[in-house]
Amino acid sequence: MIKDVIVKLEQQARDPAQDFSISVAKTLGAHLAGVAFAFVPEVLSRFPQLPRDMLAEIVAHSENAAQAAIDRFDAAARQSEVSREQRMLKATEAEAPSVLATFARRFDLSVLMQSEPNVVNNDDMIETSLLESGRPLVVVPYIQREGLQLNRVICCWDGSRAATRAINDALPLLVRAGTIDLLIVLNEKTGSEEQEIHGIELEKHLARHDVKVEIETTRAADIDVTDAILSYAADRSGTLIVMGGYGHSRLREIILGGVTRDMLKSMTVPIFMSH
Repeated sequence: MIKDVIVKLEQQARDPAQDFSISVAKTLGAHLAGVAFAFVPEVLSRFPQLPRDMLAEIVAHSENAAQAAIDRFDAAARQSEVSREQRMLKATEAEAPSVLATFARRFDLSVLMQSEPNVVNNDDMIETSLLESGRPLVVVPYIQREGLQLNRVICCWDGSRAATRAINDALPLLVRAGTIDLLIVLNEKTGSEEQEIHGIELEKHLARHDVKVEIETTRAADIDVTDAILSYAADRSGTLIVMGGYGHSRLREIILGGVTRDMLKSMTVPIFMSH
């Protein structure tokens, strides 16, 4: 069940993640926590000799921007009659992704906005939440205008652990979906596998959860998997993509798999993702 949702709020007037998360909470009858970051400048530790009034002004500006985001969230959530809470988290920009991932462990689902070129860089937030929170997340395109739509959900299936986890985590949404396509991209990695990779057993399993899927296949070279998924979603008017998030953490460097990274860069519909 998804009864506790967290959304990272953006410091800009139009926040697709905020609006989408409210629609998720309303659909699922879930509680929603809006979290805004007040960034503490790195210069506090690196340049302690800087004038205190200058540093205080920088901190105050960031806190005011975070509070404005919280106020917008509170007003929008109240209007939708969603159970809600608000948090302002203080951290340096370098620390913030880990702070968010740790906080998200106490929720069922995180919602974040895709990075917007030259405006919002959420890459580290998304990657760290995906790999370190232990929870699923939904990444919302920065161009998103609509709330949660479950008309046609596309579940990407390759038989992997990550794909299995994503589909299982998404069950509270799948049981509410209109049409569900179990999409398998056939290439040199999957073309010769057994029936399980082709979704027969998973289809039976989901049917026991009252989730009916249609198995669909498309062919693409390994380097074209992202394009194949997005093209399929566009052709079928997909409203949500469910997929495994691939990657690992190496020391302090977050490394995502190629398909995951490319999907987050080129996505055109919201993506529900688990690691």
